[in-house]
Amino acid sequence: MFTHVVIGSNDLDRARRFYDATFRALGGAPAEMDARGRLIYVHDGGRLMVTRPIDGMPATVANGATIGIVAASQDHVLAWHEAGVASGGTSIESPPTERPDGSFVAYLRDPDGNKLTVRTFPKN
Repeated sequence: MFTHVVIGSNDLDRARRFYDATFRALGGAPAEMDARGRLIYVHDGGRLMVTRPIDGMPATVANGATIGIVAASQDHVLAWHEAGVASGGTSIESPPTERPDGSFVAYLRDPDGNKLTVRTFPKN
């Protein structure tokens, strides 16, 4: 359904350190910067773009929003969480854990306060 997600940042260098580390932990590549100065992450057919807001105003966090990213394994979830905390993110919600449906999840806020989750698919 979605082709991409775009989030704002007030410090692209800080955001790049965080997202490069967390995407590497999932087996992805570091960002490419496009001609407009946006960080572009491509992983498993999805795109995440990080940019300064086009309107020139400060980036703010969307209250109630969460960006979900799929992981191939529990080890990837744990590596993502560890890389995120080591790169300026904040662990939130609960520690990385298995859910009743068998999925394994972790939550972080990025350095700008955006809420992220990485999870494996539920076991069927």
